[in-house]
Amino acid sequence: MPNPRPALLIPGLLFAMLWASASVATKFGVQSAEPLVLATVRFLIAGVGMLLVAYGFQKGNPMPTGVEWKRLIIFATLNTTVYLGLFVLALKQVSAGIGSLSTATNPLFITLMSAIFLRRKLRWQEGAGLALGLTGVCMAAYPLLGQAYATVEGLLILLVSMLSVSAATVYYARYTWRLPNLVINGWQVLIGGLLILPVTLLTADVGATTFDGRFWLSVGWLIGPVSVVALQLWFRLVRTDAVRASLWLFLCPIFGFAYSYLLLGEPITGYTVAGTVLVVAGLGIGRRPN
Repeated sequence: MPNPRPALLIPGLLFAMLWASASVATKFGVQSAEPLVLATVRFLIAGVGMLLVAYGFQKGNPMPTGVEWKRLIIFATLNTTVYLGLFVLALKQVSAGIGSLSTATNPLFITLMSAIFLRRKLRWQEGAGLALGLTGVCMAAYPLLGQAYATVEGLLILLVSMLSVSAATVYYARYTWRLPNLVINGWQVLIGGLLILPVTLLTADVGATTFDGRFWLSVGWLIGPVSVVALQLWFRLVRTDAVRASLWLFLCPIFGFAYSYLLLGEPITGYTVAGTVLVVAGLGIGRRPN
């Protein structure tokens, strides 16, 4: 495995900061809209916007061809329709802190799936880093779990969504993509939105949605900083190494706790500080060269 690049430190931190904000932004959005309505509006606007930039303002970006369409549809189904669709449904039933915590399960599943499907041998540093990171996240979340509102159904939905995004990450890493990141991101988000649209129309109470300022602020944040910027950073990290990219997900709950404290009044305790130290230690060990 190549040594980690120092230039990826800032993209990794920025990704974690932005990706962690999705839980709080979604929590605000579902106060005004049915969860699937919020998700569908977000996907369709974000997908169309990115493709307009990719093909309207940038020159020379290719259209998908042949097998690329098949790969995009599979990736969109796993990464947008199933993962983000279920995630927004779950956040109607669980707290933003639990939503942020759920991202900590991704490295475990990504590591296992990488070992199975990519036949990638894990180094001991990566295994130790994963163990420390998971321990730190659990410690930081301990007091929050005792106070958070959650249902068994919501937690199961979150679990399935995490399995889906982990499978999407490994699937994406299996192939060498000819398409630029912006083109891939735009098509997969738009396709994901089109696939979830019939489900939304059949199951969601669209009439109950209030298209107020809170709704559009939530949609705008989820589209810009999360769907566009964070996913572009994620693609860059995954293209370098899928497992090392997953280590940045350990920081998402820590940033998520900070956002939840500032915006939703959830507490930060000594457990949070101790957990953060373990998470950073896990990241350091996991990113060490051979």
